Amino acid sequence: MSIEFIGYIGSRNHSEIIPPSGPVVDPKHIETAAKIHENGGFDRVLVAFHSNSPESILIAQHAASIAPDLGLLIAHRPGFNAPTIVARQLATLDNLTRGRVAVHIITGGSDLELQADGDHTTKAQRYARTSEYLDIVRKEWSETSPFDYKGAFYDVRGANSLVHPYNEESIPVYFGGSSAEAIEVAGKHADVYALWGETYEQVAETVSRVRAAAAKHGRSPRFSLSLRPILAETEEAAWARADRILEKARALQETTGFVRNKDVPNEGSRRLLAAAAQGRRLDKRLWTGIAELTGAKGNSTSLVGTPQQVAEALIDYYRLGISTFLIRGFDPLLDAYEYGRDLIPLVRELVAEEDNRRLTRVA
Repeated sequence: MSIEFIGYIGSRNHSEIIPPSGPVVDPKHIETAAKIHENGGFDRVLVAFHSNSPESILIAQHAASIAPDLGLLIAHRPGFNAPTIVARQLATLDNLTRGRVAVHIITGGSDLELQADGDHTTKAQRYARTSEYLDIVRKEWSETSPFDYKGAFYDVRGANSLVHPYNEESIPVYFGGSSAEAIEVAGKHADVYALWGETYEQVAETVSRVRAAAAKHGRSPRFSLSLRPILAETEEAAWARADRILEKARALQETTGFVRNKDVPNEGSRRLLAAAAQGRRLDKRLWTGIAELTGAKGNSTSLVGTPQQVAEALIDYYRLGISTFLIRGFDPLLDAYEYGRDLIPLVRELVAEEDNRRLTRVA
């Protein structure tokens, strides 16, 4: 099974331990991050989306122009643009970058956040809309003759795009969301289902649920896991580094914005907090300290240890069916450099060994 590594590029240098500073869109940071990830052997970089964030497609376009060998994973929220227009936007960029585009569909779990963009739908309505949206996007990418589409949310007549994805296999669709509604839609549409860094037990459960949902549509998606590795030369030093990160994040919460809210609106965060309630150190080296502190705002759990130890823990997830790892650090640029130097080559080596063992057993 092929392995994929995805990094992360923000519009500026900002994390739980780095307060935002300077322009909201910092071209130099985007350019530096793009080159670090490209040189470090990452396959793609995620460009995130939020109701108050800079436009993800434009950030991705700039990164692609700086790093010609780096793939893109563009976060996109359905429902705010016409699906035919977005399909053409992504296909256009895919052609300009010679097939380097993938899209990460995030329907959105917080009613309050979506209301900032004028959306007042319920979660169930949003996921139903997302399913129609992706139906149309895929038709716009694949159909060569005009088509119509009539649904509860969209009524498209005579759609006929002149631009199609660069590669015959189309643009990969990654999909996030842990609710029952999300998993049903993922089963129909996801090429890659993405989940946050949960325990082995939680990951196995989610993989099973998504596979069952996909089987109803004759599909077999791949799986991505998002983590924040914390590395050091020794295990003791790595855990000490995790403690320092936690204390710094706690001291800077008001200035970084990573403050825990009373309400946790999305199922993915609730699952991380359920893991955190079991303890800060779970399985071999899963650390929930930042998730607990911030209310699991996004990708917030870590694997802590030496590069070899963290690589071995990633192989545990690989055995559960994970073939893509989205890894980003609390010090975004330095950590991305260290992942490329110390972690990614090790994991690729261990994956090759694991695959060889599997082939030997089959033979």
